[in-house]
Parts: sequence; C-alpha cells; structure tokens
Amino acid sequence: MATDNRINFWRRNAKVPGSVQPVYGAQHPPLDPRLRRTYPKDTKPKFNNLKSKKACSFQEFACSTNDAWDIDDEEDGHFSGTPFPAALPPSGQESTSSLHSQKLRQQAEKPDRNEAPHPQQDHPSDCPHVNGTFGKSCSDADLSSSSVRSPLQKQQSLPVRPIIPLVARISDQNASGAPPMTVREKSRLDKFKQLLASPNTDLEELRKHSWSGIPREVRPITWRLLSGYLPANKERRELVLTRKREEYFGFIEQYYHSRADEHYKDTYRQIHIDIPRTNPLIPLFQQPAVQEVFERILFIWAIRHPASGYVQGINDLVTPFFVVFLSEFVTEDVENFDVAALPLETQRNIEADSFWCMSKLLDGIQDNYTFAQPGIQNKVKALEELVGRIDVDIHNHFKKYEVEYLQFAFRWMNNLLMRELPLRCTIRLWDTYQAEAEGFSHFHLYVCAAFLIEWRKEILCMVDFQSLLMLLQNLPTIHWGNEEVGLLLAEAYRLKYMFADAPSHYKR
Repeated sequence: MATDNRINFWRRNAKVPGSVQPVYGAQHPPLDPRLRRTYPKDTKPKFNNLKSKKACSFQEFACSTNDAWDIDDEEDGHFSGTPFPAALPPSGQESTSSLHSQKLRQQAEKPDRNEAPHPQQDHPSDCPHVNGTFGKSCSDADLSSSSVRSPLQKQQSLPVRPIIPLVARISDQNASGAPPMTVREKSRLDKFKQLLASPNTDLEELRKHSWSGIPREVRPITWRLLSGYLPANKERRELVLTRKREEYFGFIEQYYHSRADEHYKDTYRQIHIDIPRTNPLIPLFQQPAVQEVFERILFIWAIRHPASGYVQGINDLVTPFFVVFLSEFVTEDVENFDVAALPLETQRNIEADSFWCMSKLLDGIQDNYTFAQPGIQNKVKALEELVGRIDVDIHNHFKKYEVEYLQFAFRWMNNLLMRELPLRCTIRLWDTYQAEAEGFSHFHLYVCAAFLIEWRKEILCMVDFQSLLMLLQNLPTIHWGNEEVGLLLAEAYRLKYMFADAPSHYKR
C-alpha cells in the first residue's frame, strides 16, 4: 500500500529511454496561494504513508522517484499547440499535480484579471499554512463549487488563450505595475549605453553595473557580452555574430535530419514531449513556430554533447534567452506576440543567439547533466551543510520529519529555480548570475539557501512529511517581482560573503 501511494505521489514514469534522464518533483509554473483549495474534512483527498523509506544513495532516490510531469509517454509523434493533458490517477482520486493544474486553468479562464481580490478572512492560527493548505485563501468560494473534470474536459480546457493571467506576464516588473522611469533608472541606462558604445567595452565595469539588474533596452546586447558570446571589441561584434549564426545554421543542416535515426529517436521523442510543457500558461511558448525553434536548439545541443545528452529541464533554460533576444524586436507585451510575424532572418538570428548563449551557460554546469548527475549531488549536499550552519531550526525540522534535501533541492539545482519563480523573476536573477563570477554554478548555491530561509516561518509551521514536501515543491512566488528578487540576491550575497571563503564555518 505504501509503495502504491508513493508511486501515485511522484507519478512514476519508467519509460524514459536512453540518455534521456528524468527530473524529479517538477511542477511548473510556481504556485499561486490564492488558487489553493481548502477542503472540507470529509472530502479532502487522502495521502497515506507518503513518507518513503530513507534513500541511502542517489541511485536509490532515482529509483524511488520518477518524472513528475504526470503524463504517459504514449503521445503521437506530432506537436500540438497545447500541452499534453495529465492523466488522472486510478480510483478517481486526483494527484496533487493535477489538482494544482486544474486550479491554475480555472483561475486563467476568469475574464477579468484586474478584479480586486476578495477581502481575506481572519484565521485563528499565526501560521499561513496548516496541514499543507493555506489558511487564507482569496478564491476558495469560487473554487469549492467546481467539480473534478473528466479527462476529455481537461483536454478541452487547454487551448491557446489570447489573454493570459497577470501572474504569467514576463514584464520585468512587480505584479502591481511599475512607475515611469525614474531619474536614477535613466542615469543607469545612460551608463550602460556609454559602456556598450565604447570601442572596447570594460567587461568588469559592465558586470559591476549589471549585478543589480540590467535595463530592458540594453539587456540583449549585455547578455551576449557577459555570456562570452560576443567580444568586447565593438568592431569585431558584427563579424562574430555573422560567423556564429552561420555556424549554427550549418549544424542544423548537418545534424537535424538525424532526428529520425534509430540512435537519436528516443532523445528527439523526449524533447518532442517536453517542449509543449514549457511555460504552459504563456501563449508565446505554445506557438508552433516557437516550439520548432526549441526543438532544433535542444536536439542540436544534445547531439553535440553526447556525455550528457538531453536531460529533462534543459528545455526551461532556453526560455530566458529566447525571451530576451525576442524583446529586442518587440515593443509590446512579449507573452502574446506572434513570432511568425517577424521576418524569417530575424527569427533565425534569435534562434542562433539563444542556442549559443544557452551552450555557454551549460558549459559551466555540464556535470549537472552527465551520468548520475554528480554536480547536482554535490550542490545538494553543500546546501544541506550550509543550511545546517545558518539555520539549525530548519535543518532539525527536516530531520524530525525525515525530509531529504534531495527531495526538493534536486529540482532547484537542475532547473536553476526556474520552476520555483515566474519567468520575469528568472530573467532578473540571470542578470546577476551573468554578472557574478561562477554565478550559475557557485553563487546559485547561496541563492538557494537564501530562498529556503525566506520561507522559514511557513516551513516550521508544517508538522508532517507530506505538508512539508508539498510546500517546498509549491512555494507561493507567482506574484514575485524585481523587489523580491533583489532582496533574495542581497541575502545570498551576504551568505556568500560569510561562508564561501570560510570552510571552518561552512562545514560541521
């Protein structure tokens, strides 16, 4: 019985083939706490014996948990413009992942996204979370009247929507909106333009200014420079761009036809399945033209990096680059922009630049994706040791309820927190990662530690294994913006300053 429940909880998928490796506990996009339903006592789904036997090795953990995307792998061989629907578990009970997806769709289908939320009701407890649910919910009344949908209804509820929820917007601002550009922001933009216009851009100075965020107008060229894709010398940039783009187009002609070969068909098939799941609330990523771009980028990268091949989660890492380089040609909201309306040459250039910048990023963290993923194992262990030093209460709380760091932090390392944060926050976070030395590999550890401590009160309120794991895999960040990310980065920098060069403080 315990085994069956554990399988239902993680949604096993044992068919992942070849070099394609699964990512565990994935749920995307981040959870909106107002979408959580508070169940009556007699109707709340039962989750018995969810606490699995403690895994003594990474391999045992990998065997006891599987891909949590919650679908079967028997899809046909053609892209659709919508994500594949999740299959309902047996005996009529919905999994936690499908419940969350249903609520997100119900919230997205409401016509007025700017409607003021209902007044919050008082709750007797000081803790915002009780037994895995949120005590204060703005939309319980709307959600409680909806019934469980049939698989056909669920499939029909996933069309591309012309209007998206506010929480899914990519604009790099807080959800409440941003004021007009201040004098300070204008001064920062002028400084960036001055640096970029010089014959030889001072990259150290550019990193210094980029750490606290890059203005949207100059972010594409700045990212190309900071990632090492473009040279500092201004005269050479156009030549390098032309050469690298042509090189990428040559890779397509050389490799892309082999996607039907027996040796690569499993890799291509998994890419084919994962792409429609990328940011499913944002219509931009459900366009056939965009999905074809992602398909080519991921397949070419996998072919050229046989040591790791394609790993689930790498598809997420393309999205920030694609959005940033697309914004160079789009003045309106990117979320609903029809990419097919751009000139073909522009589309091809955005694709090539996204490929090369993603490749530069993955070159620094490729041990995260090789066999047994040693990079992630080491980072999760380091996170455990670091949290044990900076907040012993959280560390002991996890021990008390037998929560393993690998059960939630694996995804944090595998996807660079992209499934914990809205895309607009990821873009702001990556401004700093590219400005920071070893930002994606080393500094990310301290960001994860600061991110965990951010939810200290909520974590300590959870008093059982299931509630803790549900919270850690569904942290309510969907309304975050630049301000929250800035505070998170400041705390991460403080932790790095205290522990990075102090091994006696870092380890027990």
